[in-house]
Amino acid sequence: MEAKGLRALLWVLVGIGCAVALATVAPVGAVADVGATGATLQDEQDETDETDETDETDETNETSRLEDADEIHIDVFVHENGSATFAVDYRFENNSSGEWETLRNDVEENPETYAASQEDSWNDILDEGRNATEREDMELSNVSVSTDTSSAPRDLGHVEVTFEWSKFAYVELNRIEAGEALAGFTLSRDTSLQVFSPEDYAIVEVEPSSEDADDQSVFWDSDGVSFSPDPPLIVMIEESNGDEQSVEATESPSMPWAIVLAALALLATVGAAGWWIKRERNGGSVSHADDVAPPVTNGSAPADRSKGPPPELLSNEERVLRLLEERGGRIKQQAVVSELDWTEAKTSQVVGDLREADEIEVFRIGRENVLALPDGDEAEE
Repeated sequence: MEAKGLRALLWVLVGIGCAVALATVAPVGAVADVGATGATLQDEQDETDETDETDETDETNETSRLEDADEIHIDVFVHENGSATFAVDYRFENNSSGEWETLRNDVEENPETYAASQEDSWNDILDEGRNATEREDMELSNVSVSTDTSSAPRDLGHVEVTFEWSKFAYVELNRIEAGEALAGFTLSRDTSLQVFSPEDYAIVEVEPSSEDADDQSVFWDSDGVSFSPDPPLIVMIEESNGDEQSVEATESPSMPWAIVLAALALLATVGAAGWWIKRERNGGSVSHADDVAPPVTNGSAPADRSKGPPPELLSNEERVLRLLEERGGRIKQQAVVSELDWTEAKTSQVVGDLREADEIEVFRIGRENVLALPDGDEAEE
């Protein structure tokens, strides 16, 4: 019996040992599975972070590679509605080192990446321009990147970036003012900028001044100006269509001017003869009446345009107001230019000051500005 009891006790101990062993192994396996799953998830997150960092690094690399160009030239084509088309030309020496070929291949294989990089870079400038101008609706669009080469005057590779900038300039009637939107832009080393006016507009004011400017464009480079701390200013005025009208008149069928002049001469002769006959009938009373002042009508003195101070003692604004009164309260802006022998730029400036002071009203008929005295002033007259 003692031998059987010992054997039973041994089997019980063996069973307990196996149960303890199984209980220990199971949690260890579960922990191992959890650890493996966690490691897998961590690896996936690391790969995602690495991908995002790679994309950001790629865009940064694209921007820096373009900014390392030997020259950068920017053309800005201002449109009549205030928007502008930008053409940024990154120029690289096309020599035997092969660096340009490597860059060109990379740009042509990844144009979207380079375009996104440039859009981000110029949007930073646009944000500062939006704050300076308070034109909240300005934005960039249609950003594209292309490559090209040129051989004259030297071999160059070009990466050309183009985009549209809405609300780039301020438009008021026939006046466009551009440049303030570039408050966040500076001309860095080996960079140049050229701004072109719209068709039928002339540049009348430029700040800072440039020796390379005419009425259609103005050019600056980093050797002469940096635009810091103030942005550039370009004022453009719409040119009159007088030349077009004269061309149309020249091309229209010719009038029988000789007949017209002959008719005018005949009328003048008849009028002079009538005056002479009347004078003879009145026995010289007409000539006597010439020595007498003209009769007063309705108790008022005869109209005298010379009444008041001479023009040289009047301000520019007063001269325009006097001209308006003489013309019955309305006159075309182009007539003011002709009557006062002013430039269009000066006339536009004086008209703008009067309009801001509510001295006159300005509206358009066709392509021409018309100036008018306010209704209150006309009523008083």
